[in-house]
Amino acid sequence: MLPPYPPGIADPKNDDAGPLVVVVSQCIEGHTLVDAHSHGRGQLLGVWRGLITLGTTAGKWLVPNVHAVWIPPGQLHWANTHGQVDGWSVYVRASACEGLPQQPATLRLSALLRETLRRLESLHEAPADPMRGLLEQVVVQEVRSLPAQALNLPMPTSTSLVKIAQGLLKEPALEHSLEDWAALANVSPRTLSRRFPVETGYSLGAWRQRARLLRSLELLAEGHSVTATALELGYSSISAFIALFKRSFGVTPTQYLRGDSASA
Repeated sequence: MLPPYPPGIADPKNDDAGPLVVVVSQCIEGHTLVDAHSHGRGQLLGVWRGLITLGTTAGKWLVPNVHAVWIPPGQLHWANTHGQVDGWSVYVRASACEGLPQQPATLRLSALLRETLRRLESLHEAPADPMRGLLEQVVVQEVRSLPAQALNLPMPTSTSLVKIAQGLLKEPALEHSLEDWAALANVSPRTLSRRFPVETGYSLGAWRQRARLLRSLELLAEGHSVTATALELGYSSISAFIALFKRSFGVTPTQYLRGDSASA
């Protein structure tokens, strides 16, 4: 973590009496699990390099380097890092979070926000700099204007369907039939087909495909090859995996590994 915090800020995650915005950076090596916790301030979580997975009881969000996840004040969440991660967080005073998303959301970063964050980081040693207040206002207004991106995986709400989702998250390559999954959830195939979209917004097949694609980002960030990633996730055709990845993320897996996703 990059010290120091602005003078007078004992806890940048919860101190609502301090500056409007506090920027904190951290470098993490290897796979790390951050246990469930919450903050008194709102948090915008992003990475300069690497990948973070954020989880709540409602679902899972991915944070590649062209996006960030907004976490409202008081939201219980946990996180996993994949590979080497140079991460950053912006903690926004709770009283300034009106108009910001009330649920976690993946936001696509703007060049303006990136450069504003870097400038604010450089002012840790100069808390009285007259530019600070202006930059803090830019951060809050820019977060309000950022477009949301669909890099989340909503979880079902009923206990029976959660069993299916957890099974697919644990083993994305599973090829069970609709009847097999229905038996696991102790419901009829017709009920499963009807309830899964109601609870998640996706059919079971589309949810499974989405789970595999999001997992592919994690595996690639951890250093797995494109071929190894496709095979681990159960794709019989490497080219089919590459084509689906490009349709979903705008770049091929190889381009993503090179960091070309920033221009997608």
